[in-house]
Amino acid sequence: MGYRLSLLEKSPQDDHEDAAGALRRTLELAQKAEHWGYHRFWLAEHHNTDKLAISSPEIVIAWILAHTRRLRVGSGGVMLQHYSPFKVAENFNQLASLAPGRVDLGIGKAPGGLPLSTNALQYAVDPARKGDFARQLRQLDDWLSVPARGQGDDRLSATPQPPQTASRFLLGASEQSARLAASLGWNFVFAAHLNADERDISRALSAYSHDSNGKRALLAVPVIVAETAAKAASLVDNSQRYRVTGSDGQSVNVGSLEQAELYTRQSKAASHEIEERKSAVLHGTGEDVHRQLEALQAQYGIEEFVIDTPLAQPQARLRSLELLATTSVALA
Repeated sequence: MGYRLSLLEKSPQDDHEDAAGALRRTLELAQKAEHWGYHRFWLAEHHNTDKLAISSPEIVIAWILAHTRRLRVGSGGVMLQHYSPFKVAENFNQLASLAPGRVDLGIGKAPGGLPLSTNALQYAVDPARKGDFARQLRQLDDWLSVPARGQGDDRLSATPQPPQTASRFLLGASEQSARLAASLGWNFVFAAHLNADERDISRALSAYSHDSNGKRALLAVPVIVAETAAKAASLVDNSQRYRVTGSDGQSVNVGSLEQAELYTRQSKAASHEIEERKSAVLHGTGEDVHRQLEALQAQYGIEEFVIDTPLAQPQARLRSLELLATTSVALA
C-alpha cells in the first residue's frame, strides 16, 4: 500500500454516557491506533454540543501524548477565528516542547459551532483588529517562525521555544484555502468528508501542487468498514450535508437541514443561502475500501488519507478502524 492512514477523532458521546466516558474511549482509540500503525491522530474542535466531547483539542492532545509513544498527535483543527494567533502559537510551542517531533498543528477556518457559541467565544474580540482569516493565519505563521521580535526587555516571542516546532496544516475545502496554504509553505488537507465534489477536490489539489512546487496534499475522507459489504452499507448514514453562507461572508458546513435552519436563526446576517453538498462515504470490507482509496490515490496523487469514521456506536467505530488498518496489507 503506497499511502499512509491517519485518524480524525471527534470524541462522540454515546446516548448513555457523559463526556468523561467519551474521552476515555478517545484515549483507548489513540492507543489502539498507535498499535495498528496509524500515522497521525487528530482531535476536532466543536462548541456548544452534547454530542461531541472536545471543545479544547490542545488539552486532549497533551493527555494523549502522555499516554502514547510514537503516534503523531494534533488538532484537526483549531478554529483560529476565535483566538489570538499569539496564544495558539504559545499553546503549540508548549506541546511541541513536551513531545518534540510528535505534534501537528491543524488550523480550520470554520467556527466549529453555530452563531451562539461563536458570539460567546468572540465576545471581546474587535473585528477590525482581528482582520480576515488569511491575515490571522499569516500572523500565526509569523509567531511560529520568528523566535523573537524586538530588542532587550522589549523582546516578544511565543515561548517556550521548542527544539522542533509543530508541523503545520491548513484544513480546507476550496481552491482558495489550498492556495493560502501553499503561499505560507503549510501542508494542506482537503476536507472531502465535508465536501466530496470532485471538481472542487481536483481544483484545490491541482492549485496546491502547482503553487507549492509539487508538494502533495492530504485528503480527509469518511470511511466505514465492516466484515461484509452488506453490513457496512447498513451502517452508512444517507443524510446530506449542507453549506450555509450568510450575507456577512460567514459560512459553515452542517450535517442536516435542521442544523442549517438553526444556523440562519442564530446568525445576525441579513440573508442566507443554503446549499446541499455532496457527501460520499467510502464503505465496504477492508479490501473494498482499500481499493477505493487506491483509486483516489491514482486520481489525485494522494500519499496520506485522514480517516473520519461517521459512526456513533462505539464498537462499530472501533471495529471499522481496526479492519481498515489490519486488512491484508501493512501500513506504509
